[in-house]
Amino acid sequence: MKITGVDILVAGAGWRNFNFLKVSTDEGLTGWADFSEGNVGGAVAPLIRHIGQHLIGKDPRNVQAAIEELRRRSWGVSIGAAARAIGPMENALVDIKAKALGVPVYEMLGGALRDSIRLYWSHCGSYHVSNHEILLVDPIRSLDDIKALGRQVRDSGYHALKCNLIMFDRKETYMYGPGWVGGNGDRDRNPMRAATLAAVEQMEAFRDGAGSGIGLHLDTNFNFRTEGFLRMARALEPFDLEWMEVDNFDATALAELRYGTTTPIASCETLTGMRQLRPFLDHKSVDVVITDVMYNGILESLRMAALCDAFEKNVATHNYSGPIGTLITSAFCGVVPNFRVMEIDKVQVPWAYDLLTERPVIENGHIALMPGPGWGADVNEDAVKEHPPIKERSGLV
Repeated sequence: MKITGVDILVAGAGWRNFNFLKVSTDEGLTGWADFSEGNVGGAVAPLIRHIGQHLIGKDPRNVQAAIEELRRRSWGVSIGAAARAIGPMENALVDIKAKALGVPVYEMLGGALRDSIRLYWSHCGSYHVSNHEILLVDPIRSLDDIKALGRQVRDSGYHALKCNLIMFDRKETYMYGPGWVGGNGDRDRNPMRAATLAAVEQMEAFRDGAGSGIGLHLDTNFNFRTEGFLRMARALEPFDLEWMEVDNFDATALAELRYGTTTPIASCETLTGMRQLRPFLDHKSVDVVITDVMYNGILESLRMAALCDAFEKNVATHNYSGPIGTLITSAFCGVVPNFRVMEIDKVQVPWAYDLLTERPVIENGHIALMPGPGWGADVNEDAVKEHPPIKERSGLV
């Protein structure tokens, strides 16, 4: 069996795109993956097209050899966009390998430890602010709307929710996000008192609506430096958060944050590979490690999870790609011993899973592992053509 093509398909998804990688073979088997171009300036697709040409003619079943060669070709840029281009190629080859064996990926990786994967409702409220017209959901205009959404999370069976910071101090509700291009807030990422107060009020509203049995997460992204993150985390201590999520590439700065507050800290979703992850474990920088299986590839993600297990850390997953990415992420979660929880966007374009040949079963805050070979579904190429690519927005959402 030989690889004959490496192609990219793109579907517009409201305010962003779903980017699919297709690896074709001369025996008719096709491997699928997806990747996110969000906030990296469209750099990943050109890298996939360029680096992926080195896969042509190779046997896709020799996954480790093929991917190791790609990594050796990019040692000078072994993290960041180059790594994020190789991760999807690894996933596509793993899909082909499992299909050639006639088994699901999780069976090929030793078998599932759990058939039903626990989810948390991500971007809870965020899309009700910036994309409610596209998604046909009720807009959030007040703290009462946040309370109502909290009740919806509780009634839907999800055990936890994660939100970004929503602000009500202007005429129109907006998302706080100075860490992003075009984001609102102090561009120097200083700790604004208004933002801290808004976070406290938002957590109070979600707690009132969702009740004491629902876990709360706040994602603060890259919005502050250490001082600002620390002020925010201390202000949120009374709410017993599952975690405050922080994006930061400095392991010692995160360690300072973690030891300065009783609020649990989660991070590392932007990291690629074990070498970049290791300092965060050595410095005991986080309570929960988040990894992205699309960025890293499922095999590298398993190595990262094993490293975390040696440090007694549980692993949650970043899952902000397309529908095939949800299947890839769930396969990873099914086999990882030190699994914490899987992220999912409960609110998204209603036809997202129409882009797959088989729809996953998502009920009562859990996703069932797909029974078919490979990821359990392929991308429906005809459905992708019905949703042409759009110009993606920069920023938080």
